[in-house]
Amino acid sequence: MDLKPGERLDDLQRNGYRIIQDPDKFCFGMDAVLLSGFASAPDGGRVLDLGTGTGIIPILMAAKTGAKELVGLEIQPESAEMANRSVILNDLEEKVKIVEGDIKEAGELFEAASFDVVTSNPPYMIGGHGLQNPDGPKAIARHEVLCDLEDVVKAASRCLKPGGKFYMVHRPFRLAEIMVVMNRYKLEPKRMRLVYPFIDKEPSMVLIEGARGGKSRITVEPPLIIYESQHKYTKEIYDIYGF
Repeated sequence: MDLKPGERLDDLQRNGYRIIQDPDKFCFGMDAVLLSGFASAPDGGRVLDLGTGTGIIPILMAAKTGAKELVGLEIQPESAEMANRSVILNDLEEKVKIVEGDIKEAGELFEAASFDVVTSNPPYMIGGHGLQNPDGPKAIARHEVLCDLEDVVKAASRCLKPGGKFYMVHRPFRLAEIMVVMNRYKLEPKRMRLVYPFIDKEPSMVLIEGARGGKSRITVEPPLIIYESQHKYTKEIYDIYGF
C-alpha cells in the first residue's frame, strides 16, 4: 500500500498488524495501548470506539478479543481516511469499520442500545482557548475543541446495551468530574486503575470501566507503573505491548 507524504508504517506487535500514522498530525500514545489492554469485549460482541483517530483501539481490540464487529467513529476526514487504509492494510474490512462523523451525533448515526462495549480515549484538556491552531489535528485530539467529556459519556450511554461496558482513559485531575458525569448518564463506575510513570511519582492517567445501569460498587485495582527505571518499562507494560 502506498503511503502519502509524511506518513509512516508502524508495527503493532500483535497478529502482524501494522498502522499508518503521520507524526505531523497525530500519533497514538501509550494511553490508547493501555486502554486496549484494560478493556475487554465478549465473543461475537459489537464495539464502538468514540474518537478513534488512527483506528488504533479497534485494530488492537480486533487482535485481542473475539468481537464480531468493531466500529471507529472519527470526525476528522483525513484521520478517518487514514484509519480506513490501516483497516484495509490488515485485511480487517469484515471486522472493523471506520465511520466519519461527530461524537455528538452518535445517537443518530447508530441504533440506540446496539453496542456491547464502548471505548474512548477522548481529549483531556478543557477548552481550546489560547491554542495557536485550534483546528489542527493535534489540538482536536488533545483539547475539548469539538467535543467534551459530557458529549463522550452521553454518546456512550445512548449507544450501549443495558449492562454494556464503557472503557475510557483520562487524566486523574478530572476524576471527580468523570464520576459525576458518568453517574448522570447511568454509567456506573465499576473498575478503576491509576497509571503512574514511576512508582514515586503522581499518576498521569486513569483507566475507568463503567456499566450502563450497573449497581453502585467500584473496584480499585493495583497501580500500573510504566517505568522500572529510566527508559526501561516494567514487565506488565512489556506484556501489554506484546513485546
